[in-house]
Amino acid sequence: MPNKTIDLSIDFCGVRFLNPFLLSSSPVSNSAEMVGRAFEAGWGGVAYKTLVTDRIPIHHPSPRMHGYHYGDARLVGLQNVEQTTDRGLEPNLRDIAWLKKKYPKHIVMASIMGFANQEWADLAKACTDAGADLLELNFSCPHMTVEGSGYKVGQAFDLVQKFTETVRNVTKLPLVAKMTPNIADMNEPAMAAKRGGANGISAINTVGGISEVGLDDYVPRPNVFGKGAMSGYSGPAVKPIGLKFIAQMAKNPDLGLPLSGMGGVETWVDALEYLLVGASTVQVTTGIIHYGYRIVEDMIEGLSDYMAQRKIKRVADLVGKAVRNVHETGEFDVMRQGIAQYDLDRCVGCGQCYIVCRDAGGSALEWDAKKRRPQLDEDTCLSCMVCSFVCPVTGLISFKEMPRTWKRKPTVTLG
Repeated sequence: MPNKTIDLSIDFCGVRFLNPFLLSSSPVSNSAEMVGRAFEAGWGGVAYKTLVTDRIPIHHPSPRMHGYHYGDARLVGLQNVEQTTDRGLEPNLRDIAWLKKKYPKHIVMASIMGFANQEWADLAKACTDAGADLLELNFSCPHMTVEGSGYKVGQAFDLVQKFTETVRNVTKLPLVAKMTPNIADMNEPAMAAKRGGANGISAINTVGGISEVGLDDYVPRPNVFGKGAMSGYSGPAVKPIGLKFIAQMAKNPDLGLPLSGMGGVETWVDALEYLLVGASTVQVTTGIIHYGYRIVEDMIEGLSDYMAQRKIKRVADLVGKAVRNVHETGEFDVMRQGIAQYDLDRCVGCGQCYIVCRDAGGSALEWDAKKRRPQLDEDTCLSCMVCSFVCPVTGLISFKEMPRTWKRKPTVTLG
């Protein structure tokens, strides 16, 4: 049960959300029937699946998705070639209106994508009239079949500004520009969106890539009748990329816009990390595809318990708390050094630490074959900590700071 002393509501672009958890614009937000069930499960809002005009018919490739599995782990990533909505504009507008009538306290952010300047205006006016609370401008889909749309707009900063201005001129709704991660510096298109009148930024959309190639047919997945593509990849592996971009924008004093974070969110911990690096709301797709809308129950409970344990009453007080601790690596105090330390009473004798230290670390371990225990030469330990990553016993290997007078031995040179 939710902790009633905890306030999970959050202000984003002047709009109050019941909690920071949203469905992202994707297959999980394809219709009012689906979104309604998500609201009932506990989601605070939705970025409704991207709407387009009816001028160019949308046809989805088939199959449109491919689950990437690694070893025994299922769906560690998702490759997809899904397009915008193919349902037609009018049915989606009716669905948005129905959602706002049925769930007036839940927030509906309509995602739109124009294939020409006037279409951005037309879509914005139509969604405003339908009752949407905010508009998300999709400048970021990495695999649109319509030339010159999606991430190609997001990489052309003048177009980001132009299309944002076009929408700004026809609606008073808050505008959230959705950024592509397929770029070096997200602050550039984000600033262009701000100049165009955007009130907030959402990021990241899927990362362009190839997750798997068929070993029998040599076709990248998903295999669409013998053809593959470089398309959008999502899931837990992209979370570090999403966190990086959100943190970079949160640290940009010239931007100063609220942020909606997404990319690899499956648990309340994932969501909290996005909040800590500057996001006010968090959007989810692949986690829902893996586990269903029900994951929001764990997110609400987990975040509420975390806040209660730390006597934090408002989720808004968590937003950006880690930003001040994000630095360039050149600011590290490299005069402070340390080593790995081992709780050998808990060691199971697998030898993984010894192998990885020799093959990828500082060769600081010897192996006691009789006792089946590692023996550390502290003066050669690089504090890379790779041994702790492969150890099957959580917490057995930890980092220990050494005195400033301690000096590491140089690596052995041969020849």
